[in-house]
Amino acid sequence: MGGCVSTSSHSSCSSRSNGEIAPPACMGIGFCGQKRTRRTFSDHVVSLQHLPSIPNRIFTNGKSRTSCIFTQQGRKGINQDAMIVWEDFISEDLTFCGVFDGHGPQGHLVARKVRDALPIKLLSFLHSCQSRRNGSGKTCLNGKLKKSDGGDSEKDCSDEDKISIMWREAFLKSYKSMDKELRSHPNLDCFCSGSTAVSIVKQGSNLFMGNIGDSRAIMGSKDSNNSMVAIQLTIDLKPDLPREAERIKRCKGRVFALQDEPEVPRVWLPFDDAPGLAMARAFGDFCLKEYGVISVPEFSHRVLTERDQFIVLASDGVWDVLSNEDVVEIVSTAPTRASAARILVDSAAREWKLKYPTSKMDDCAVVCLFLDGKMDSESDYDEQGFSSATIQSNHSGNAIESDDGQKSEPSLQRNFTVRSSEDSDAYGRLTVEVEDGTLLSEDQNWSGLEGVTRVNSLVQLPRFSEERPNP
Repeated sequence: MGGCVSTSSHSSCSSRSNGEIAPPACMGIGFCGQKRTRRTFSDHVVSLQHLPSIPNRIFTNGKSRTSCIFTQQGRKGINQDAMIVWEDFISEDLTFCGVFDGHGPQGHLVARKVRDALPIKLLSFLHSCQSRRNGSGKTCLNGKLKKSDGGDSEKDCSDEDKISIMWREAFLKSYKSMDKELRSHPNLDCFCSGSTAVSIVKQGSNLFMGNIGDSRAIMGSKDSNNSMVAIQLTIDLKPDLPREAERIKRCKGRVFALQDEPEVPRVWLPFDDAPGLAMARAFGDFCLKEYGVISVPEFSHRVLTERDQFIVLASDGVWDVLSNEDVVEIVSTAPTRASAARILVDSAAREWKLKYPTSKMDDCAVVCLFLDGKMDSESDYDEQGFSSATIQSNHSGNAIESDDGQKSEPSLQRNFTVRSSEDSDAYGRLTVEVEDGTLLSEDQNWSGLEGVTRVNSLVQLPRFSEERPNP
């Protein structure tokens, strides 16, 4: 990794380098340093192999006790979006949500890898962080977050601040570990492939958020007049943000937009007009990690109020055509909560056809989390076109997902995020070999080269391998 990547200190509590949960000797102790009185599902999370047996974890179209999720392929090739809701994440009052938008030849595999591994890494580092605090009698993670009742101003920060610091450390370290794992993955080439990530953890009335790339989280809340308003929770980390552009240029990367899409700033190598990444932070994309693109998340902590109604996480396929206000109105007026995510994706699909009739629709992935913890009855849900078997499959996590992204998703197609053949002719024909064993037909592999695409995360692949050319 280049000098632009944050190098946070290693945890003093032992945790496996691949993000697995610490051994049982560490996990048998509660977050307060006491013996657990009730086992939680996080006790059983040891490796990725255990994920299918975890209840209350959904990652395909469906609903949970407090949320609904939906994804639909665009018309560019394989669906490269992934999403997850994991209830009872550490304890009964914790919920993890995430949306991940892949790009590049293996972007769909990167997004799914991050979807599966990042929550486990977050669990691991939370155990590590808390274990360092157990001996000092500091705040319990499972306890309610409360402001300190006054006291000496020179004393340590409030319990809420301590918890926020701990979550921030866990987010930063888990994201760093995730990127490190992708770099060394034996079967996943992330040199010119990567993924965004917007992830949140709701703990009681507290919301902890981390994001990289241009996937976004917003919240629907009621104002003083009891009207619904949209509150943007995360920032789209685009290359033209002043601090992002400054870092990239300081690391010898280049930031500029193409003439035919002046509204889309991109990151380019210093010695080649490639790859043209349309975001400043991402997992993977190691061809640009020495030139200012980083995987350090923007972390934030927000205390929820009774006016806050729901949270929406979505990939840029939604935000490219719908505003924050549009999304809040669509979700708040959905006939049932269980249908909100699907209706939002359907609305985005219609807007793509209206606003960009000659363009290929991008993938869309949506997570709607309702903050009062209530959802519709199963009968209402069945009326929206989801069977009880689908609900059960989603709750058990046993749904099987193939590498081509066709499992239980509408049959529209998504690209590997490269530009059209007309645009690419200036750079020469692209030839890419998928090394994960997935067999794709030629037209499916690079269908993004046929026809017009409005905005792709990558313009083209560099004309070199991982070995840098001699000056």
